Amino acid sequence: MKDFFDFLTLSDANVRYVVLGVMLLGASTAVVGTFTFLRKKSLVGDAVAHAVLPGICLAFIFSQVKNPLVLLVGAFLSGWLSILSIDFISKRSRIKADAAIAIVLTVFFGVGIMLLSYIQSTGNAAQSGIDHFLFGQAAALVGQDVFMLALVCSVLVLAVWLLFKEFTLVSFDADYAQAIGLPVRALEFILSTLTVLAIAVGIQAVGVVLMAAMLITPAAAARYWTNKLSFLVMLAALFGAGSAWFGSYISYSAPKMPTGPWIIIAVTVIAFVSMTFAPERGFYFKWLRKKRKANTTMDENILKIFFHLGENEKNGLVARSITQLQARRYFDESKMRASLKRLCRAGKVTENKNRWLLTEEGINESKRIARLHRLWEMYMSKYLKIPADHVHEGAESLEHFFTPKLEAMLEEQLDYPETDPHDKPIPYVKNNRS
Repeated sequence: MKDFFDFLTLSDANVRYVVLGVMLLGASTAVVGTFTFLRKKSLVGDAVAHAVLPGICLAFIFSQVKNPLVLLVGAFLSGWLSILSIDFISKRSRIKADAAIAIVLTVFFGVGIMLLSYIQSTGNAAQSGIDHFLFGQAAALVGQDVFMLALVCSVLVLAVWLLFKEFTLVSFDADYAQAIGLPVRALEFILSTLTVLAIAVGIQAVGVVLMAAMLITPAAAARYWTNKLSFLVMLAALFGAGSAWFGSYISYSAPKMPTGPWIIIAVTVIAFVSMTFAPERGFYFKWLRKKRKANTTMDENILKIFFHLGENEKNGLVARSITQLQARRYFDESKMRASLKRLCRAGKVTENKNRWLLTEEGINESKRIARLHRLWEMYMSKYLKIPADHVHEGAESLEHFFTPKLEAMLEEQLDYPETDPHDKPIPYVKNNRS
């Protein structure tokens, strides 16, 4: 706990540099990465991240110094060359875009490893630490590095802010953007430049291997929470900055733990939580909605069984056993018992000695389900010209996906029919007609 409070106060200058640097990097790359993600260029980001390595190595070989600005220029030029290579291969040959990305990634990364091995064999003292660009070493950030990070990150965020509307159009509908006169090719060029710059500036902290995750994962996680682009960008930036802070804390509390990989672990956890528990798109809530709908469908089927039994017998309003219900339409007994318990809790059925009886509310609901079924059968028979002996299955599915408004529209369209295609009466509740 003491380490945590010490970290919060950022009393150490080196700690301040690291935390500030990686948080700026996390937020700004997430902002740019949002548009890369939306344009479905995520794999291009991965290729660029690996392709900057030979540019860094060549910049060092020619300059013989490990100046961050020089290495950034080399990384940027190499990254841009990889994008041009992907574009050239995919457009001028029969090779598809995904294969072109794989070719460029492996070739550039292989050349980078070869150049890195050459640098390490030269014995140049200045090359110490150049291999950290593979996996990153955020703890090595100093004031000069943070200043450069802040400058580049400011450029990235400012460019996105100034061209937000244009980038939005290009990302979602480039054809429409071109039709209204926007310079689509120039905007795509700027977006690609920002992507390369974001990757190049983050290599020192996160490394070429992990940089693509830093670029794309915050945006992918944020997409589960919102449909509004402005909020999506802000949430991605928050996820990027938050994961960077967490990675820095782990590295601070356990000095042998590298910052970059822990940043990626943190943002991956955020993405996993988003994929699982986001209210609209999360796996858990999707499963929950599906389960609830299945339960509702089962409950409505049970109510319809009650209706059919009562309709076919003179003494319709009587308690039924599960065996009687199964004789009309078979369902697994455990599922039927669970459904009957739900209906009891909803006040639509009462239970006495393993026999169930519809309440007034249950009677009305059972009539509603039967009415929807028969109205759908009538609609398919009248308007879709489906034979009467083929409409049951379709109505069986559609009756469970209906709203009162659509029900009223269907009744009005059919002019409140009295019987279905099988000449069975359509049960209307009192005062149901408008």
